[in-house]
Amino acid sequence: MSIIRTPPPNRYPIYTELGSYKGEYIAEAIRYEMSRNGQVFFVNNRISKLEEMRRLILKYVPDCRIAIGHGQMKPEELENIIMGFIDYDFDVLLSTTIVENGIDIPNANTIIIADAHKFGLSDLHQMRGRVGRSNRKAFCYLLAPPKDVLTPEARRRLEALETFSELGSGFSLAMQDLDIRGAGNLLGAEQSGFMEDLGYETYLKIIQQAMAELRNEVSVDESVKTKDESREPSSFSLPPSSFYVADCTFESDLEMYFPETYVPGSQERMILYRELDSIENDQALEAYRQRLIDRFGSMPHAGEELLHVVPIRRIGKRLGCEKITLRQGRMNLQFVSNPDSPYYQSDTFEKILNYMMQHVSRCTLREANGRRFMHISDVPTATEAVSVLNAIENT
Repeated sequence: MSIIRTPPPNRYPIYTELGSYKGEYIAEAIRYEMSRNGQVFFVNNRISKLEEMRRLILKYVPDCRIAIGHGQMKPEELENIIMGFIDYDFDVLLSTTIVENGIDIPNANTIIIADAHKFGLSDLHQMRGRVGRSNRKAFCYLLAPPKDVLTPEARRRLEALETFSELGSGFSLAMQDLDIRGAGNLLGAEQSGFMEDLGYETYLKIIQQAMAELRNEVSVDESVKTKDESREPSSFSLPPSSFYVADCTFESDLEMYFPETYVPGSQERMILYRELDSIENDQALEAYRQRLIDRFGSMPHAGEELLHVVPIRRIGKRLGCEKITLRQGRMNLQFVSNPDSPYYQSDTFEKILNYMMQHVSRCTLREANGRRFMHISDVPTATEAVSVLNAIENT
């Protein structure tokens, strides 16, 4: 994921401050902007209170020229007001949140938002972005009750706006918003969790592993309960190997991708990668390959190698491999990390041992840091890796 953090040239961070509803405070902000021949957005999302707010401003700043605009006005009337504000016929545009819909007025560099605690973080960030559109210093004033009477969520939202006021901080605000609202709990209604610390992919992987472990335990228990007591302990069947690992990851130093010369568009390549990752059988993989050839022509070697990642991961999962690496012509299979797993008494692991005994010259079984590996030499390509894994499975 790439994030655009570079702001346009000659722009300044928008000074953001949490303020009160005092008339003197509002008047000071408006007077300062007027003193430098600038203009002010004043946002109040209650149409019924716009006229009341207009009287308050005129009480403290009598020479201020104020225009009122909101979405219930006739389009022609609202357009005339906006055009008049652009032409500097008014000093203050007193309006609802319609200003967040793309109004770009470089001379307006102060925005005052009433009842800021009632807005969402994204709304506040969007409205703040209506000022600071030129090379002048901009100001954003968030009017809200004292912090001690606000809800914890509202207080965190306003504090986030104050903290992340630098240009290019939109992604940080989005992550803060996710943290405040909660990313959600997959197996419950509570909006909380550890997704921010772990990351989405890791969070899903942990859940998948937990579910696989539960399936494994249930399968073993059911096998024990249903086996005939007169049989030998080794006679009952263990769970299928697909239960032993939730997924098989693959790493390689080989060139395995769709080159730009083959699939020019980056968005198109991402869609193809995502589709490839979801393929579950050889028939679907061959159909996918034929579609690529039909659209883009003969597939380059790097693309052919990439397609072999799908069967490598699929067969590796069936063989109980948590991870497969292919580097410098050598393939490493990392097996189930739990040494007490029934996997090591299964027929699947027996196939691996049989293959190793048949190919002693190229296979090595070892254990390090509580993990068990098998190294297989003379595997220069992903195509050869698929052949080796198929040979193991069919031993």
